[in-house]
Amino acid sequence: MLSTLTKWPLIMYKELERLKELSLAEHLGRLHRLWRTVADAELVPLGLTHPRWTALWKLLRLGDNVSQKVLADALEIELPSLMRTLNQLEEQGYVQRRCCEKDKRARIVSLTPDGIEMLKQMEGKIMLVRRNLLAGISSQELSEFERVISLISDNALAALHKNTEQDNKIHE
Repeated sequence: MLSTLTKWPLIMYKELERLKELSLAEHLGRLHRLWRTVADAELVPLGLTHPRWTALWKLLRLGDNVSQKVLADALEIELPSLMRTLNQLEEQGYVQRRCCEKDKRARIVSLTPDGIEMLKQMEGKIMLVRRNLLAGISSQELSEFERVISLISDNALAALHKNTEQDNKIHE
């Protein structure tokens, strides 16, 4: 029988192999794409593409009357990418933009009554997608999954912050 000390390299090798097989980042990426595709398919009949419905949904979650820059940052996209989507949403009558009273360079985005009505329709469909995709998962399992995802996100942000600090020290 092997001692624990001599088993250590074998244990480490097996653990590394398990981590390679799992490829957690790939699974999470695939899950995100699948979820998005299912949600997109549900919302297409409403005349909304992914960029449009996510912009509306994020605007609702941020609270109405936010700057285009704040909305772009919340969506994690560049402002020029958001501009096309906002133009389309404005043409559909779901949002309106106006100059900020405090800073004339900034534009404020707000929902129109039609936009609020569209969000009500979207919410039902998004909740149905969520319910269907989470079928068979207990609330306890879901809470644990969300906890783990938050921990991984926090670790990633800490790593990015550390790398940014190191880059800044190199350039000083």
